[in-house]
Amino acid sequence: MKREPLFNIPHVIVRLLAVLALVHAVRTFVLTDEQDMEFLLTFAFIPSRYDTSIVLGGVLPGGFGAELWTFVTYALIHADWTHYGVNAVWLLPFGSAVARRFGPLRFLLFFAATAAAGAALHLATHAGEEVPVIGASAAISGTMAAAMRFAFQRGGPLNFHRNGDATDYRVPAIPLSGALRDPRVIAFVAVWFGINILFGLGSLPLPGVGENQVVAWQAHIGGFLAGLVLFSWFDPAPQEPHPDDIAMPQ
Repeated sequence: MKREPLFNIPHVIVRLLAVLALVHAVRTFVLTDEQDMEFLLTFAFIPSRYDTSIVLGGVLPGGFGAELWTFVTYALIHADWTHYGVNAVWLLPFGSAVARRFGPLRFLLFFAATAAAGAALHLATHAGEEVPVIGASAAISGTMAAAMRFAFQRGGPLNFHRNGDATDYRVPAIPLSGALRDPRVIAFVAVWFGINILFGLGSLPLPGVGENQVVAWQAHIGGFLAGLVLFSWFDPAPQEPHPDDIAMPQ
């Protein structure tokens, strides 16, 4: 008899979590305070890096290369183990669902794209700011949005009529136009946006965020919107035609 593994987590998710943990372990146990600051200035996303009128932007390490790679590398860095743990809890269900559907390479490219989109929206709303942005939350928000494109479909992992096997993650995805009219997706998006805005305004405490830290909620929104819109670019499975998109015979 074939036995299912106790924890059926895609290898790419396990390895990604291991990389995130390794990065923080090196920062915590290997680097000195000065080296850690140099590391953050090189790999965290800092809006002032792109403002030539600010002196700090001209002396940050990494040069032109850092202006490119920090759109993604900031997502590999976390403030502390609690910050890492909170993101891991959200990445496991949503990242696993998307990774099973996309496959390892597509998933990693999608993770990078949504992280970059989150950084881009943060830059647009915090131009010239010197506070570094770190954490995988924007990319994880992208996986949440991507999951909404197929998880509620008949036979999908969040549908009552699911099969309970790998086929749950291969169901045809609902088109974006249909997703934006699906009451379940709309409800999820409304709750998600509401919670993120409340966290961002400080109305709700967020685990893993200390008194001197702020939630980059605009980056979360950037990653979420990118995940919702860019899903079709990475999805290897066919999309299900929406009734409004089917031409009726004359």
